[in-house]
Amino acid sequence: MRRTAEIVLGIIGAVFYLFSIVIGALRVWAENNKEFLENYVYEHQDEMQFTSVELESIEQLMSVNLAPGGILLVILPLFAIILGVIAMILLKGNKQPIAAGIIFVAVGVLYPIITLGGGILSGILYLIAGILCFARKPVVPLED
Repeated sequence: MRRTAEIVLGIIGAVFYLFSIVIGALRVWAENNKEFLENYVYEHQDEMQFTSVELESIEQLMSVNLAPGGILLVILPLFAIILGVIAMILLKGNKQPIAAGIIFVAVGVLYPIITLGGGILSGILYLIAGILCFARKPVVPLED
C-alpha cells in the first residue's frame, strides 16, 4: 500500500514548522538588536508617521523579553520536523505505519499545546497524517 497522502501531509506540515523556525530566529535577532531597532524607529519616525499610541505600543513591545520564546520557536519546531522525518521514514515502504501514526499524532497534539496554539495548522496536518496511518489498513488478498 502506498502512503503518499501521509507523506505529503507530513512534508507540508514540516514546511509550516520551518516557517516557525524563521519567525523564532527573527524574534531572537530582534531581542539581540534592540538598540538598532529602537534607533531605526526613532530615526524614521517622520517617514512612518506613527501616532503617539503606536509609538508607545512599539516601545512596550521592545521592552518585553522575547528571547526565551524566540529560542523555543527555533528548538520546538526543529524537533517537530525531525520527528516528522522519522515518521515519514517509517512510512516509506509501509514498514511501520502504526509507529509513524503515533509520532504524527503526538507531535500534532503536543506542539500546539506547548506553544499555546502556535503551529496549529502544521499540527492539524500532522494529526491528519497520523489518523490516516491508523485508518488505512493494507489489503489482504482473499485465499480460495
